[in-house]
Amino acid sequence: MRFPEPRTLSNLAEWLGCSFVGDPNHEVTGINEIHVVEPGDLVFVDHPKYYDKALQSAATTVLINKEVEAPEGKGLIISDDPFRDFNKITNFYKPFAASPKAISDDVIIGEGSVVQPGCFIGPNVKIGKNTVIHANVSIYGDCTIGDDVVIHAGTVLGGSAFYYKKRPEGYDRLLSGGDIRIEDRVELGACCTIDKGVSGTTIIGEGSKLDNNVHIGHDTQVGKNCLFASQVGIAGCVIVEDSVTLWGQVGVTSGITLGEGCVVLAQSGISKSLEAKKTYFGYPAEEARKKYREMASIRVLPEIIERLEL
Repeated sequence: MRFPEPRTLSNLAEWLGCSFVGDPNHEVTGINEIHVVEPGDLVFVDHPKYYDKALQSAATTVLINKEVEAPEGKGLIISDDPFRDFNKITNFYKPFAASPKAISDDVIIGEGSVVQPGCFIGPNVKIGKNTVIHANVSIYGDCTIGDDVVIHAGTVLGGSAFYYKKRPEGYDRLLSGGDIRIEDRVELGACCTIDKGVSGTTIIGEGSKLDNNVHIGHDTQVGKNCLFASQVGIAGCVIVEDSVTLWGQVGVTSGITLGEGCVVLAQSGISKSLEAKKTYFGYPAEEARKKYREMASIRVLPEIIERLEL
């Protein structure tokens, strides 16, 4: 999420009520999550396990709960609760605004597009040409939808990230200030849910097709011409390269990459990045032929043990 105008390190730290380490005039141009940070971004870290990753990332400002030496070219904001202060920044720049209408006044709908009854479309939504949005679809604010897209009934675009910090009094949600981009010729089945980014963009690439009841987590980027069958669930911050096929009930953990053209067979669980142009099966998902050989070996294992005992 980019700020409308850059802020200095000293100005941002003072606004947050924090101390800072570095050049007072060091510029902060936005906030982002660790996996997509760029120079100018601020990233937060509140656990020693991730200190080095944040400090050595491309982010040039780190909101951290320990006073350390700033790496060259970086500024630090020292906070007793970086999670809280990151939320404060998000809430300031992207506060929740209730919409008084089912379709907000500033929505842009392209020529030839159809919005069926019962839909909600929030502020700052852009819909391209010849797109069909079926009944009872909910599109939260800050979504961009391309040309020739079909979105079936009951789908929800723009829900918040499933991202919480456990506190003594309960769970504290990390606010989502990002957006969604649905590219041209995408089809989303009925009752799909696609979460917006925490600070970046959740993307469904051109020509990709999602079956009914598919979930895509925050900041995940789905490439072009992907095919996901029903009940696929993808966690946040996943990179799905072009032409990936996921069959029914495949589950994908966060922060990994699925290589171009790979295929994952039904009911598999993906816990690590997958290489391109291979077929995978099982949990943890491995190359299908290897997995089938393992399963066949297990089936004959009792017989082998029985022979050895004799």
